[in-house]
Amino acid sequence: MTAHEPVAIAQALIRCPSVTPAEGGALACLEGLLKGAGFEVHRAIFAEPGTPPVENLFAKIGSGAPHLAFAGHTDVVPPGDAARWLHGPFAGDIHNGMLFGRGAVDMKGAIACFAAAAISYLGGKPPAKGTISFLITGDEEGPGVNGTVKLLQWAKERGEAFDHCIVGEPTSTQTVGDAIKIGRRGSLSGTLMVVGKAGHVAYPQHADNPIRLLVAMLNKLNEPLDDGSWHFDRSNFEVVSVDVGNPAFNVIPSEAKAKFNIRFNDKHTSQSLKALVEHRCRDAAPSAIFHLTWEPASESFITKPGPFVDLVSAAVKDVTGKKPALSTAGGTSDARFIKDYCPVVDLGLVGETMHQIDEHAPVADLQTLTAIYRRVLERYFA
Repeated sequence: MTAHEPVAIAQALIRCPSVTPAEGGALACLEGLLKGAGFEVHRAIFAEPGTPPVENLFAKIGSGAPHLAFAGHTDVVPPGDAARWLHGPFAGDIHNGMLFGRGAVDMKGAIACFAAAAISYLGGKPPAKGTISFLITGDEEGPGVNGTVKLLQWAKERGEAFDHCIVGEPTSTQTVGDAIKIGRRGSLSGTLMVVGKAGHVAYPQHADNPIRLLVAMLNKLNEPLDDGSWHFDRSNFEVVSVDVGNPAFNVIPSEAKAKFNIRFNDKHTSQSLKALVEHRCRDAAPSAIFHLTWEPASESFITKPGPFVDLVSAAVKDVTGKKPALSTAGGTSDARFIKDYCPVVDLGLVGETMHQIDEHAPVADLQTLTAIYRRVLERYFA
């Protein structure tokens, strides 16, 4: 196995304990690899009050259009109790054809595959035309404040113009390449607080129980938001927490609150949903006093099927013999930021073990994904 093979690169990256927001040596490892292959590499640190500073990496080779970027993150979630792992979370062990370690799937494995594919494709020289680049962040698993958002702005200020991008998130479901994410649902989180009047449970006529009002509102909010759209399933409202903070059995509380999240399709925006939530709450309890507070939202987006999606799909079929499904299911990714700069799709490994103890990826899958990425490059720059 050579240093430029995907498994060796993935092992080297996994052995860097880059738990968000620590760089852990992962970006240094990638920098050395890409510089050795002729890439121009930059390391950028971004910070913001109240959040930890984060190191990021931008690397490119070639110039001008077309410009294909690969985006990913070297930061990983904490491994938990390392003693519960059969193989050390940062050991990068291979056992029974599986590569074990935190980040094997999410998503050091995909970074290794694209790096191996690019180095193999280039053969030690810049592309005959166009640009290949890497946008690698260190806080995708964290606040997402000092990573991709700022790195994209930084690159734009330097005059970089991206034509298309692939994000290496683990989007495959059963086999590598069986699904490509061409869009993502939006995400809106909020807190609903209902104000009542405290009192003794034996004298409810002197109190106003906010829990009854909150339940009525939540029942109304749980009604269907839509019937889905051409590319998306139905939007989904989920209550994730209900809190009263009342330790007593003989006291009607003065307030009750619930936290919720809405994953929504392209029939809505975060603003239209905020208005709908408020309307439904008012409709469920017209006389209630309530307050809604909102977390920063991400909007839904779609990279509509066309030449780029067709190219990536064809590359998958060239390698696997099967046409991938075009999906918008699942959670969010940094594609939600990249879509403001260029068309973007997510394509990576099977995500079954991501964030789990003994996270692992089959060595064969790493080889397959590398072949797919290489075929994308061949088709893209043909």
